[in-house]
Amino acid sequence: MSDLRPLPGEGECFHCGLPIPPGAHYAVRIQGEERCMCCPGCQAVAQAIVDGGMEDYYSYRTQPADRGHELVPQELEGLRLYDSEALQRSFVSGEGDIREAALILEGITCAACVWLNEKHVRALPGVLAFNINYATKRARVQWDARQIQLSEILRAITSIGYQAHPFDAGRQEAAFKRERAQALRRVGVAGLGMMQAMMIAIALYSGDFHGMEEGLRQFLRWASLVITLPVIFYSSLGFFTSAWRDLKQKRLGMDLPVSLTLALTFLASAWATVTNSGEVYFDTVTMFAFLLLAGRYLEMLARHKAGEAAEALVKLLPNIAARIDEDGVEQMVAVAELRPGDRVRVRPGESIPADGVVLEGHSSVDESLLTGESVPRGRGPGDAVIGGAVNVESPLLVRVDKVGEETVLSSILRLLDRAQAEKPRIGQLADRAAQWFILGLLVVSVLVALWWWLHEPSRAFWITVSLLAVTCPCALGLATPAALTAATGRLTRLGLLVTRGHALETLARATHVVFDKTGTLTDGRLSLERVIPLGATSEAEALLWAAALERASEHPVARAIVSKAGHGVAAEEVRAVPGQGMEGCVGGRRLRIGVADFAMALSGQSVPMIPESAGTVVLLADTGGALAWFVLRDAPREEAVGAIRELRELGLAVSLLSGDRPQEAERVARELGIPHAHGGLLPQDKLNHLRRLQEQGEVVVMVGDGVNDAPVLAGAQASLAMGGGTQLAQASADMILLSENLSHIPAGVRVARRTMAIIRQNLAWALGYNLIAVPAAAAGFVPPWLAAIGMSLSSIIVVLNALRLRR
Repeated sequence: MSDLRPLPGEGECFHCGLPIPPGAHYAVRIQGEERCMCCPGCQAVAQAIVDGGMEDYYSYRTQPADRGHELVPQELEGLRLYDSEALQRSFVSGEGDIREAALILEGITCAACVWLNEKHVRALPGVLAFNINYATKRARVQWDARQIQLSEILRAITSIGYQAHPFDAGRQEAAFKRERAQALRRVGVAGLGMMQAMMIAIALYSGDFHGMEEGLRQFLRWASLVITLPVIFYSSLGFFTSAWRDLKQKRLGMDLPVSLTLALTFLASAWATVTNSGEVYFDTVTMFAFLLLAGRYLEMLARHKAGEAAEALVKLLPNIAARIDEDGVEQMVAVAELRPGDRVRVRPGESIPADGVVLEGHSSVDESLLTGESVPRGRGPGDAVIGGAVNVESPLLVRVDKVGEETVLSSILRLLDRAQAEKPRIGQLADRAAQWFILGLLVVSVLVALWWWLHEPSRAFWITVSLLAVTCPCALGLATPAALTAATGRLTRLGLLVTRGHALETLARATHVVFDKTGTLTDGRLSLERVIPLGATSEAEALLWAAALERASEHPVARAIVSKAGHGVAAEEVRAVPGQGMEGCVGGRRLRIGVADFAMALSGQSVPMIPESAGTVVLLADTGGALAWFVLRDAPREEAVGAIRELRELGLAVSLLSGDRPQEAERVARELGIPHAHGGLLPQDKLNHLRRLQEQGEVVVMVGDGVNDAPVLAGAQASLAMGGGTQLAQASADMILLSENLSHIPAGVRVARRTMAIIRQNLAWALGYNLIAVPAAAAGFVPPWLAAIGMSLSSIIVVLNALRLRR
């Protein structure tokens, strides 16, 4: 919607625009003034709008409202629907009053639009976070429902001239199509206008040398003016509305120099035409508009290309699913209608509609778009499947466990949006620099105009126009977001999900990588090798009791013991002690299983002799003493040796920190080529070791997967959680290795280093270009047509340079 809407004239109803009958006195105070209405109906509608806090409707409406039958304008009433609890279930996540939702923003044209929206919305009371992904135009908003409603946030965005809707993949694709179609139409109109204006300009220039009748000359000037009108008032409308919107918000936007250039050149040429004096530059106006629009169109296509990874994830879920009812009848329903507990049939070649568990059937599942791993994985009864994965071979019957915002795919998209919206420090500096750059440009333009006016007045105007045209704050604003979007897309295809904006910058300057052992450097698929009973306890009893405690844990040790024991008794009062083990009551007996010291602390006795083993050992004990040793084995990942070697070749130091026995940690380190290993560490010990490295000036990347890794993941400058790790570890991490392929970590380091290099290249280009172009234009060496080409090429070069990261 445009920012400038003509109000009804004198004698017309302010609400509907119809004539006010004689003697009618129906008024409503709107925007600080008494506004006259034509009837009680319009008065009631207008008062409802004012009482609802929606006066901005009158600033942004495209036409007078309908009478009486609409109690409030449809677009504003529609926003209130989004406050419905029932409707929010489909797109809002969060607990209690703290809620989070994904939005689509329409009207975003440049990095300045992102800055304006983020600053405006974050200032609203109750808004906890608001970040926009420039490439996909998706925003992530978090708010406190006790202080603000979603409809108020959407209205606030509307009030500054943009439109926001809850995210919907189909709606976003439609918005992208509309954006591309509108941009292409504007480029087309500008291109046709440019060709016609330049043909006439050639005739006029020829007439200067070979002679031309004055009547014909004036006719051609008027023809150029008419041809230029659609270019100015249609093709270039976006520049003017964006500049006006920024000025209303008391800030200097990137479209302000563009708008001034177009407006001044057009008005000067129009004045020369009307007065039949001076030169006309309608060819320059149309060419400048065409080149800018063509450049932005190419930039838009490149931006969409850079965001393809996120868009591919969005489109993974199907629209419909085959739900099986209680009678076994298959019914096709919308995926949005699925609920936990529903059963769905997934045929070969179809996408799994939601997260769930296989009930019947055996097949292979392709999760490559989610994890980056191209090899399908076998799935059978009892195995978990992820919504968006593709069933390859045979039909599967799946029980739905999670839908909507609770699915793995939704959480990946949330993290990806957050990462692309957050800016590293170098990007924040560039944004601030762009604001000062525009202010400096306007000041320099005034000074240049004054100097030339005093020394050579005939050239002052066009030199000033060239100066405004040649500068390129857009390139400065695009330098960081274009590169970050391309890089995160590249890493997502590898299966390395970046969840924090600073992660790439930190990874690029990392000096030390610290690994956890179990589930990180190893497969995490521990197998129970043997049970060593102590005292009168039998092997079967020990396994039964241990499994009862471990069923409440996500640790690989727990999974190995539970899978060996199968079904058994239940434990009560179970609690997990991070880095130590589990405690609970089984049949009235208090038990502990885990690290030997932790288990024996229950009885106060000394630790029995640890069995000789190359594997992991845990101890089961009760208040009477030790009951049994459990020996488990875990093989290192196949790619671990190569990944460690690559990291060291990249100049990174590598260490291993583990809660396992020191002997076992050292054995694994020797096998993988890790020079430094420390075992028997508690979570606090790991964190202390990490801080010692940081005090020595090291930039540390921590890689882990378990609950006990969460504190050290949070304490590292950059952290990476394994895709199969716990939710707590992933929530503490800056990156998630969805592929669980360690070789993607050194690949990520290389991409991060290239990303920061390209950002620096982009910033250097944007600054260097302006340092050369501004003095040249101020000195009168750059004509307006060349300035237009330079400005357009500057932005395109920045975006194309960023796209190299996709390879």
